[in-house]
Amino acid sequence: MLEPFVLEGRRVRLEPLALEHVPLLAAAAAQDRSTYAFTWVPDGVQDTRRYVEAALEHQQTGRALAWAVRLLAENRIVGSTRFLDLEVFSSPPPWPPGVGRGGEPGPDHPPSVGEIGGTWFAASVQRTGVNSEVKFLQLAHAFEVWQVLRITFKTDARNHRSRRAIEGLGARFEGVRRAHSPATDGSVRDTAYFSVLREEWPTVRTALRRRLGWE
Repeated sequence: MLEPFVLEGRRVRLEPLALEHVPLLAAAAAQDRSTYAFTWVPDGVQDTRRYVEAALEHQQTGRALAWAVRLLAENRIVGSTRFLDLEVFSSPPPWPPGVGRGGEPGPDHPPSVGEIGGTWFAASVQRTGVNSEVKFLQLAHAFEVWQVLRITFKTDARNHRSRRAIEGLGARFEGVRRAHSPATDGSVRDTAYFSVLREEWPTVRTALRRRLGWE
């Protein structure tokens, strides 16, 4: 299994998710909740405890890593994000015919592909650049440390705000998977898929750094 780790930038620190974050996440989620129409975000301390416990249980499968996001200037927790669907291909390319995917990631077997998702932020830090820095830290680790081949993003196809944010990161739209999964409103959602590939990362990296005012 991959051991949880800290990612820190100029404005935010991603701390491995823990039960001690429950009241802080509950407070962040209690701000204006009108932007969560297409995103499931815990509501209240007990709901948040169940949310964190489920995330930590998922992390134990070896295919996910979860964080609480701390805004450094104010020393407060403002949201959460994750790596999901981390997979290791069984051998490096070129692969022989019929090769399958390998087991779970670990210290000697970094992920070959993965997804960034499960992200939500308190209303007070939305559209402030926090999301861009969080995603930059995750993408940089994925491509520069793990050297993954691909990172996926996905969202409810109706969530145009989320789709614009993902495209703003430099991810490419791939299409819509119809009737993909249950939606937060009780319907069955179509899911919009996006991705960044290893060869695209240098261009995405430069654009993100400029967007963050780091270049």
